[in-house]
Amino acid sequence: MTAVRPSGGPSAGTQRTGRRERHAPAMPYTNRELSWLDFNARVLHEAIDERNPLLERARFLAIFASNLDEFFQVRVAGVKQQMAAGGAQRTPDGLSPAETLRAIRAKVLPMVAQHSETWAQVRRELAGHGIRIVGWSERPERHLELRQRFIDEIFPVLTPLAVDPGHPFPYISNLSLSLAVTVRNPETGERGFARIKVPPVLPRLLEVGVRTYMLLEQVIAENLDILFPGMEILEHHLFRVTRNADLAIEEDEADDLLLAIEEELRRRRFGEVVRLEVERSMPPETRAILERGLQCSPEDVYDLAGTLDLTALFEIADLDVPSLQLPPWNPVTPARLTPTDPDEPVDVFAAIREGDILVHHPYESFARTVQRFVEQAASDPDVLAIKQTLYRTSGDSPIVQALIRAAEQGKQVVVLVELKARFDEEANIGWARALEQAGAHVVYGLVGLKTHSKTMLVVRREGRGLRRYVHIGTGNYNTKTARIYVDLGLLTCRSELGADVTDLFNFLTGLSRQRSFRRILVAPFGLREGVVARIEREIEHQAAGRGGRIVMKLNAIVDPAVIRALYRASQAGVQVDLLVRGICSLRPGLPGVSETIRVRSVVGRFLEHSRIFYFRNGGEEEFSIGSADMMERNLDRRVEAVTPVDDPVLRERLRDVLDVMLRDDRRAWDLGADGVWRRAEAVTTDPAGVDTFETMMARALETAGGPA
Repeated sequence: MTAVRPSGGPSAGTQRTGRRERHAPAMPYTNRELSWLDFNARVLHEAIDERNPLLERARFLAIFASNLDEFFQVRVAGVKQQMAAGGAQRTPDGLSPAETLRAIRAKVLPMVAQHSETWAQVRRELAGHGIRIVGWSERPERHLELRQRFIDEIFPVLTPLAVDPGHPFPYISNLSLSLAVTVRNPETGERGFARIKVPPVLPRLLEVGVRTYMLLEQVIAENLDILFPGMEILEHHLFRVTRNADLAIEEDEADDLLLAIEEELRRRRFGEVVRLEVERSMPPETRAILERGLQCSPEDVYDLAGTLDLTALFEIADLDVPSLQLPPWNPVTPARLTPTDPDEPVDVFAAIREGDILVHHPYESFARTVQRFVEQAASDPDVLAIKQTLYRTSGDSPIVQALIRAAEQGKQVVVLVELKARFDEEANIGWARALEQAGAHVVYGLVGLKTHSKTMLVVRREGRGLRRYVHIGTGNYNTKTARIYVDLGLLTCRSELGADVTDLFNFLTGLSRQRSFRRILVAPFGLREGVVARIEREIEHQAAGRGGRIVMKLNAIVDPAVIRALYRASQAGVQVDLLVRGICSLRPGLPGVSETIRVRSVVGRFLEHSRIFYFRNGGEEEFSIGSADMMERNLDRRVEAVTPVDDPVLRERLRDVLDVMLRDDRRAWDLGADGVWRRAEAVTTDPAGVDTFETMMARALETAGGPA
């Protein structure tokens, strides 16, 4: 199926009177938390899929574990807070907070069991290729050496903490791995309990031979006699605590947002426990001690048969074993941004003046495109001002370094550093202070809103006038994630877009009450309304026989208003394709409701992060890209920017991206009317087969001007 071709008339059985649907009053809607768990199950499938190289499968096991950690820290924590506050309000799917928690647990338990089983299989297969994760008993010849290593390198950083009438239950930090140890005094027979934190400052996988590793906690467990001299070690079991890590900032009451967030970061360490992971072999008595000490309920406890905290597998995922890895990918340089003289950098401004440029990461180099744009702006004496939003950036960000250089040279540099970017707050505070020290104007964000838009404005003196150059993207200004996240960016000097982005920055930094824009759609000032209006327009085109057609590529679709509009479009016969990487609360394929809607998800080598919006518009096609997903938080509580793409050549590139993903039969999943995701390859009709990532890499090589 092609992505953006005209469709026929309404499907058989479509019933519609004016714009009112004929279906049950309750809107079909999937719980967002349960849909997210379905997404993580698709991630886990990449670890199960034996067609993937072994170390790539290990990486996906680590990604699954990391994803689940964040899910509990934020999403489960939020649902528990609703329940604790006495909230009985039901979400659009009809579930109360308590029912949602029960449904989450029922879904998570088999997933973590499969996760453990998959790791056991991958571990065996890795051993067959000379990469071993061994237990203490498997290396008896190394015991003396490992004991001395324990004494020299591990013992000094351990602190056993007893729990008894004189020692209250210790504070246990978020995501920390610990040993629960039971000992007995051989003279009195008295039993004691202590907790030992597995130190995160040391590698979790200790190298004990060539590509041979032992878990740090095993080395600690086998040398407990050194920590408890004179005591009899009765038992030891691993456990791990997950806490509420979502910030709760009363911005209206905060005189200084930066100080308020710093204080909240300190409080984050003491958030409520939302999950307790334990080894399945842990006896009930020890589990009861932990439940009382951590003030959690049995429903918060997850017992695992395998290794706790498989995020440790990130430590081996990049081992230099080509036969167990995917072939390396080096992003290419777009032809328009490739210098004719290899000793002279390309003039990005001149290239943009020749016409709009669409960059597609990680297929095309971030360093040779967006980063080069910022660096040239910083050093160009004709550049007067640089304005940029920063949501998440890398720890050694060359983007920020360029902005600092520009400020030091006297250019006007304005940076909106979003301090509320979850889990990046501390890094963003550091960059904000460094920029301020260099003389940049730093804005920390807006009360009640997160600034999530990916926008940059460069003002340059040219002749007797000024020209504005703009970058509007779908991804963060982060050089590291740009190598693994699929994102798009538009580089342009179109006057209307330049004026719109200027107005947007004036809103972000000043007292502007700008609420309307010329070309771009901006949340929270009309993005939802703009999308819904375009959906309604497709309904009108369909009714007039012009064939309505909608394709949206998103990370998530949750917003009830947008979903209702898409249901109305389907009931009118509009053909709708949704490419949704993660959460999808819309239910496709329901008779009389969503028969003409198809939902796909593509999961694989790179993380699909770009947003593309296509509306056929009666033949006057519209393509747009931007930072926003169709979620209430994005549309109501974030500043987002979506820009049209007008250049016919660039539109064809976007069309190709959508077409490839809709034909994918290697990495794609289709969502059924029953709410179940199924691999598209089971029903493929394409004999050649299409892998989105392989296809787009090949496309990049065909059109490249040179390697990155």
